[in-house]
Amino acid sequence: MIKEEVIKRINKVFEKDFEIDLKRLKPDAQIFNDLGLDSLDIVDLVVALQKEFSVTIRDDARVRNIRTLNDIYDFILLLGEERKKENIKE
Repeated sequence: MIKEEVIKRINKVFEKDFEIDLKRLKPDAQIFNDLGLDSLDIVDLVVALQKEFSVTIRDDARVRNIRTLNDIYDFILLLGEERKKENIKE
C-alpha cells in the first residue's frame, strides 16, 4: 500500500463518516483540536478504519500516541507493512 492511497482512503473516512471538509484534512491537523473529534468519535473512527483497511486497531497500544492525521497515515502504513511481513513468514 502506498502512502498516497492510504491518505486518500483515510481522508474519505473523515469526509464521509464525520462530515469534515477535505480542505481541513491536512497531515498536521490535530484530531481533537483541529478536526473537533471527541472520545466517542474516536471509537467510531477506529471501527471505520478497521473496516476500511481490514486491520485490528483497538488492541494496539500504539494507537494512544496518535495525535494528528499524519500519525494515522503512518500507523495504517505500519500495520500494512507488519501484515505483509507476517504473510511472508507463513
